[in-house]
Amino acid sequence: MMSHPLPPNLITIYQARPEVWLFSLHWLQAAVWLVGLLLVVWAGLRMRWPRLVALLVFLTMDLVMFGAFVRLTDAGLGCPDWPGCYGRLTPVQAHAQIHQAVVEEGGTGGNVSPFKAWVEMIHRYVATVIGALITVMAARALWARRHRQAIRLGLPFGLLAWVIVQGMFGAWTVTLLLKPLIVTLHLMGGIVLLLLAAWFWMRQRTDAQPLAAGSAARVLSLVALGGLLVQIFLGGWVSTNYAALACTGFPTCNGSFHPDANWSAGFSMWRNLGRMPDGTSIPLQGLVAIQWAHRLFAVVASVLILAAAAALARHRPLRRLAGWLTFALVLQIALGASLVLLQHPLLPAVAHNGVAAWMVLLLTIAAWRASGPRVAQAAAQAAQPAPAISGLGVER
Repeated sequence: MMSHPLPPNLITIYQARPEVWLFSLHWLQAAVWLVGLLLVVWAGLRMRWPRLVALLVFLTMDLVMFGAFVRLTDAGLGCPDWPGCYGRLTPVQAHAQIHQAVVEEGGTGGNVSPFKAWVEMIHRYVATVIGALITVMAARALWARRHRQAIRLGLPFGLLAWVIVQGMFGAWTVTLLLKPLIVTLHLMGGIVLLLLAAWFWMRQRTDAQPLAAGSAARVLSLVALGGLLVQIFLGGWVSTNYAALACTGFPTCNGSFHPDANWSAGFSMWRNLGRMPDGTSIPLQGLVAIQWAHRLFAVVASVLILAAAAALARHRPLRRLAGWLTFALVLQIALGASLVLLQHPLLPAVAHNGVAAWMVLLLTIAAWRASGPRVAQAAAQAAQPAPAISGLGVER
């Protein structure tokens, strides 16, 4: 009989008390944190607009991948408070508290270690920088609009609202003790943030305007993007429930195409990590259902992505994009198979998450490029050059 794949070191999570809100920084530490944010804001105000938007996309992509690294190294509770680390800004300042936690847990194999503390805090630092840059972007867009520059405010302020929600889910990930649904929604929040940032980035570009590629390319790109988002949610549900090793073998699961799976247990959404809503341990069959659902829907998502790539390849300017999309899909399938066959090694697992984010980026670009003349006309209006105003203008 297979052993339960949930890491035993996470058992201490069940004995802790979740908190809906916890702000751990002392006022002096919070003031230093605020000064750091103001420096990021200052840099964002001085940066040229296209570079600022491109930097946002780059950092968001990095954050999604690093978030996967946080989950896969069990570092989510490396600093069990928020937004600081034992009330401090850095793990260096919290050295004594981290050392004490390591002693109490009997070694660095538990939830807390210096390495895990740094992994968690670096993730928070990058997320904070992204939030500050989005705030700058919204402020600059509003300033430009009030001075009659042609720019739409929907996406900049949509990004601002979304990053605030994403920050709340980041806090709840820690304070609610890695509740699977919260962690999965936090992952999806990062993916949607990447999607919105990429769309905004494409809207600012003058070298990649939308094409009248026909309804097939446009609709299939959007449908494939929707299917990919569902697949990423299912993959996040596998990761946050530690169900990656519930199925052995590939393409079968435990030697069968009809494995013993408990679907109601696997997709009981609001519960604690490793537990059912009544407090009992989640059965192995529930974890099998989670893993098998991810594999089954991978077939659906792959068909949709290949159909979108075929529709894009019919148009010469989009053939390279279709080729990259096909390559990314093949690479993603290979990484998924290797994770099962090699017992879930860390680097391929992080790469599996990264390629998924890359595919979201590619399909977002594809949906933009195939969005037709109406969007092209609106983009041309939004891209009209306008003078900078006191260094805050939207320069293109």
